[in-house]
Order: sequence, then structure tokens, then C-alpha cells
Amino acid sequence: MRTLDLEKTTHLLNSIMEAELAGVVRYTHYSLMVTGPNRIPIVEFLKAQASESLLHAQQVGEILTGLEGHPSLKIAPIEETDKHSIYDILLESLNHETAALNLYKQLLDVVEDASIYLEEFTRGMIGQEELHGMELKKMLRDFHPNLN
Repeated sequence: MRTLDLEKTTHLLNSIMEAELAGVVRYTHYSLMVTGPNRIPIVEFLKAQASESLLHAQQVGEILTGLEGHPSLKIAPIEETDKHSIYDILLESLNHETAALNLYKQLLDVVEDASIYLEEFTRGMIGQEELHGMELKKMLRDFHPNLN
């Protein structure tokens, strides 16, 4: 087993925490902007994503402090596109999930073979982010930008 690179690990954990906290804001904003006949189930989905992002940020923060790191007070940048069709919201959500997935994959590269706990945690998070991406892709199938 190799030695865990604490500096890289804590840096990535902070980046992930910032991305997850940005997800809380992003999904909460989106849930307020949805209109139309599909509003209720999509709003519930987005609110659940906001809650899950907060949970993920808290989990990552606990790991970060367990490694004697200091959690960031920042959130990742959130672009306001002023596009609030369901299609745009779902597409932006997919882009956000893809960015988070990439951060978790970077973390896996750092912790793999250095910490069983961190490796397993990270693999679980990658699985969840991949699932979110699949769900969003399925939801996007019914929405086309020219139809909204």
C-alpha cells in the first residue's frame, strides 16, 4: 500500500465540498424556477438533489476534518445563465453532476491503494454521481429546447 498524499487529498476534498455546496444553491434555485405541467415531480427531484448535495458536503467535511484538514467556506462558482426552461435546467444539472463526478475520479486517483476507507467512500460517491447522470439523461429525453 502506498502513502496517502494528505495535501492532494485535502485539496481535492475541499474542491468537492465547494462543488457539493454549490449544488445546494444551484438545485434550490432551479427548484424555484420550474414552471409548467411537469413542475411538481421535477421540483421534488431538484429539492432532493439539493438535500443530497448538502449531505455529501457534510460527509466530505467530516472526512476532511478527520484528516486534520480545514473545510473551505467557499462554494464553487455558479454561472447564472438566465435560462430556466426545464431542458436548460436539466442540462445544466447534468453538467454540474459531470463536473462533480470528475472531482471524485481525481480523488480516487489520489487515494487508491493508499486508504481503503477513502477509496471505498470515493467509489461509492462515483457510483452515486454516475447514477445521477443517467437519471438526468433519461429526463432530458423528453425535453427538447425547441419544445419549451
